[in-house]
Amino acid sequence: MTMKITRRIFALAVIAAPIFVFSLANSATPPAAAAPPHYLALVGTYTTKTQSKGIYAYDFDPETGKLTDKGIAAETPDPSWVIIHPNGKFAYAANEAGKKSTISAFSLDAQSGKLKLLNDIPSLGEDPCYLSFDKRGDYLLVANYTSGTVAAFPILPDGKLGEDVDMVKDAGPRGPDKKRQEGPHAHWVQVSEHNHYAYVADLGLDRILIYKFDEAKGSLTPGDTSSATTKAGAAKATNDSFTAVLAPGTGPRHAVFSHDGNFLYVLGEMKSNVTVLSNEARESFRSIQEISALPADFSGRNDAAEIALHPSGKWLYTSNRGHDSIAVFSVDQTTGKLALLADVPTGGKEPRHFAIDPTGHYLLAENQNSDSIVEFHIDPNTGQLTQPTEVAHVPSPVCLVFYPVQ
Repeated sequence: MTMKITRRIFALAVIAAPIFVFSLANSATPPAAAAPPHYLALVGTYTTKTQSKGIYAYDFDPETGKLTDKGIAAETPDPSWVIIHPNGKFAYAANEAGKKSTISAFSLDAQSGKLKLLNDIPSLGEDPCYLSFDKRGDYLLVANYTSGTVAAFPILPDGKLGEDVDMVKDAGPRGPDKKRQEGPHAHWVQVSEHNHYAYVADLGLDRILIYKFDEAKGSLTPGDTSSATTKAGAAKATNDSFTAVLAPGTGPRHAVFSHDGNFLYVLGEMKSNVTVLSNEARESFRSIQEISALPADFSGRNDAAEIALHPSGKWLYTSNRGHDSIAVFSVDQTTGKLALLADVPTGGKEPRHFAIDPTGHYLLAENQNSDSIVEFHIDPNTGQLTQPTEVAHVPSPVCLVFYPVQ
């Protein structure tokens, strides 16, 4: 009898055990959702004739828009352009110093925001003003403004920059402004999505020069830009190299592609306008629109500076130095054309650069001559900029870049 009762109790326990375990599993507290990433923000500055020490680090909270000072990331002279390698281990700065210009390579501690110098090398030109990576992260490309040269450097496994693999000097007919367009002035360089071409905005030549890029060697092959008769907005193709020619006096500074690659938006520093180029086939560009970034009644001095596309692709922004504003454009998703919505004051002087945070919620404008960074909230429905707030005071800020930190 005792044996039968014991067996029955055991049987009931076996049957009930899964129910008990199931109950425990369902009553347990679910794992906490991963916290959204904060971002490291590195700010490049001009140090000559200012109080700046070099590159500054901040923590950026995309939930609140709060920018928290983390101190000096590295002391380095005139780091006017700073970029972070896609692996998050290295950062590079263009030290804009005339004939003594260099490119600095740093190791990066993303948690602390501190940079450690690995090496610095001559930029192979005067006044480097823009840096970018090829799509594989194997090469660093440099646009040297004053000398009008573009150079490519290999990125070594330890993050250092190796000896240059190529350097080319932009060539072609000069623009009509004898003072500012007396020669080539490379101002922006970016490789194509498939890594086969390198695009260069040259302010002195009123052109987007398109070089054949060899992703294995890092070499740049120039095309034939000798023709002075190519119509504005047309593209001249010779030996697999092309040139997009802009209206005389445009002074192209920076450019950005639409997300689908069908349109290229070129910011004209001298005309304070945006030229929309349709990328019709095989790097063949055609101008479909020129639109001012200024109010119709503005007549003062202005130099356009930066251009960026919102992550949604619906809005495009540019900065004005002189009018001291951010121009807000809507983007027609079918035609690629722009409509100017507003020019929003930045609350300071000379917004040389601005950056949209990776979430697309905020735009941070750096007022070079007011030593301030002003943050705007981006309306998710209209793209308009609202609630301007000064979030940082830093001497002569001219560049800002984000990197996610978990």
